[in-house]
Amino acid sequence: MLGRRMILSRLYRLVSVFLVVALVASCSSWRENATFDPASTKVKGGRESSPVQSGTSIFEAFQGDPTADVKVNRFLWTASLEVLSFLPVQNADPFTGVITTGYGTPPGGGTSYRATVLISDPALDARSLNVALQTKRGPVTAATQRAVEDAILARARQLRIQAGKF
Repeated sequence: MLGRRMILSRLYRLVSVFLVVALVASCSSWRENATFDPASTKVKGGRESSPVQSGTSIFEAFQGDPTADVKVNRFLWTASLEVLSFLPVQNADPFTGVITTGYGTPPGGGTSYRATVLISDPALDARSLNVALQTKRGPVTAATQRAVEDAILARARQLRIQAGKF
């Protein structure tokens, strides 16, 4: 009886191993027949993703494109950092144009603010700048937000004039 159980156990293991090997082997033949459609990776209104080239290592996949252009207006970027200098910067990414700050109190003020700035275009234009301000009690009034945006735009124009690019 014990010998029969041992033989059945080994037989089940052997059949299981055979099935796993057959399944793995069939996956490679399925992959060869698969087709890749680059148009399916495009996102409307966003960055286009490119397929990973074969033969690249895992480390090359995360290096990014060294020829990628930065699509952020440098005057708006600098002006945003200067106008909001009283806020501690938590994250600033010039490739996406996003600046996020922590809570801070302006000089002479009593309310703490935090801001998120998005610069979405290389043009020095009001449409290129989006500022979201928040207090610990919630969003600020539209007038306060507009005043901060106007201050950033005015400083960006001053920086452009100082650089001689007008």
